[in-house]
Amino acid sequence: MEERKWEELNMDILVNVLGRVGMESLLFDVPYVCKSWYKASREPQCWENLIFPTYIKSDDIMEEDCPDRAFAERLAVNYQENLSVTAFLKFIVNRSCGRTTIIKLPNYCTEEALEYVANECPRLKVLHVGAFNMSIEDIIPKFISKWKSLEMMRMGKLHMEEVLPQIGLHCNNFIWLSAPYTYIGKDEASAIVTSLPKLKYLDLHNASFEKETLVMILKGCKKLVHLDIRDCWGFHGVDAEMLELASHIPTFMYEGSIILPFYDKVNERTMFMV
Repeated sequence: MEERKWEELNMDILVNVLGRVGMESLLFDVPYVCKSWYKASREPQCWENLIFPTYIKSDDIMEEDCPDRAFAERLAVNYQENLSVTAFLKFIVNRSCGRTTIIKLPNYCTEEALEYVANECPRLKVLHVGAFNMSIEDIIPKFISKWKSLEMMRMGKLHMEEVLPQIGLHCNNFIWLSAPYTYIGKDEASAIVTSLPKLKYLDLHNASFEKETLVMILKGCKKLVHLDIRDCWGFHGVDAEMLELASHIPTFMYEGSIILPFYDKVNERTMFMV
């Protein structure tokens, strides 16, 4: 029996496959295989899940073995050496024609780029803000109303008290919050409990908070099915009270929590500003 060739695949099937290969391959490899693959790579469905590399520009990469280096160097060669983060983000988002549902922002994302995402990605369900985007975190609340379908978000280090009330107001399907390496005080815990009544998944691994804060979350988040507080700072281990309060949560991950020797002598927020 004669084997079918990849280029002869039904276009819908081909688009479904190519939409899973990643941004780098869609830009620099897939379009050059054959005409049908080039045509498929330009279909908006291929650009629904936009996982940007952490670094767009090679000059921003310090580690020689950084996995983003090759991608950044190919960008510089194929487009222009001074390609900005904003220009590249707009270029990629434009290819989705408003169909983007998942986006992980690159580091050093600008307000202009974030506003473009807000206006051009009305179907967004998953937003990963990134670790080095503190400059835009304070403006995220004003764009939340644009993403009424938002279900999941990975936040950076600050501004939880401003962001979560907006999510609670505009995003009725929101169920998943990730805020690792973050300081969670009583204000932040209160925002989680009061603003996200439908929250099912909460990831706070490597975060900093005290036992009283965790108790607030355990008492207030009644619909949690997954809670990750592994390797957190501020309390030593999970006691019987915490386990009892968490008994309704099917997946409760809590190994590795510690109290640092100098914990009481520092400003916890400052510890996570680096």
